[in-house]
Amino acid sequence: MEIYTLTGPSGTGKSYRAMDICKQYNIDGVIDDGLFIYKGMVTAGESAKRCETKIGAVKAAIFKDEKKAKKVAQAIRAKRPKSILVLGTSDAMADLIIERLDIDRHRKNRLKKPAEIHRIYIEDITTEEERKEAEKQRKAHGKHVIPAPALELKRSFAGYFLDTLGLFKGRAHATNERTVVRPTYSYFGDYILAEGVIGDICRIAAEDDPAINSVVLVTQNPSPEDYIINVAVKINSGCSLWDDVMKYQQKVNDAVEYMTAFNVAEVNIEVRGIENDKYSHIL
Repeated sequence: MEIYTLTGPSGTGKSYRAMDICKQYNIDGVIDDGLFIYKGMVTAGESAKRCETKIGAVKAAIFKDEKKAKKVAQAIRAKRPKSILVLGTSDAMADLIIERLDIDRHRKNRLKKPAEIHRIYIEDITTEEERKEAEKQRKAHGKHVIPAPALELKRSFAGYFLDTLGLFKGRAHATNERTVVRPTYSYFGDYILAEGVIGDICRIAAEDDPAINSVVLVTQNPSPEDYIINVAVKINSGCSLWDDVMKYQQKVNDAVEYMTAFNVAEVNIEVRGIENDKYSHIL
């Protein structure tokens, strides 16, 4: 396994540049802020960007928790990447991560000696202006980049605000996609969702839907990471039971995910009755 490190001060654009380095050196594994990303897929770990405090984020980034470190190490051995890129704020931090994840184990056993580590420094691959802009995005706007597609992070970052950075190069389908998140410790205030919001969203989605007469009841589980919504409705006579209700189901799913950033696992629709068209009074 070839081992690369990318180091530099916090907020200077390391995560943003990681995908470019992987492409340049044909690297298929990345360790960044507590995550093991293999060929663009989040394979193991828990992102430090989900921590509520900066201290907690640092501990997660260096895999302070032995049980979590062991799981990531097992995932690395299972995937057996040909090369891996470790991000850190210094060589010492990167080396600590390499040690805690036992990344050098395979090379040591085979060659009886430590692997050579290829050092890359953010100052050597970016300009001062680029690093200042990255620092501005971090400090002024609380934005952090994860070198993985938003689809891969949707479940892990439910309830967080995600924004995709897709950089198209060459053919239309060839992309290096990063995702911008705003961790809890970067918020400029609390993100609070009132209990009745989901019900209101379901009712608003029904207002301009000719198939739905009324929303009778909305229940939900409390976990934003695996959100399940149950909606009881009455439908209008003459509508297509399956097709129209499924369209409303999708509408609720899309509206809740867009407005709350929750990962909606299920939207269950229960039809409790059939009523006359809700628009009949204006005909």
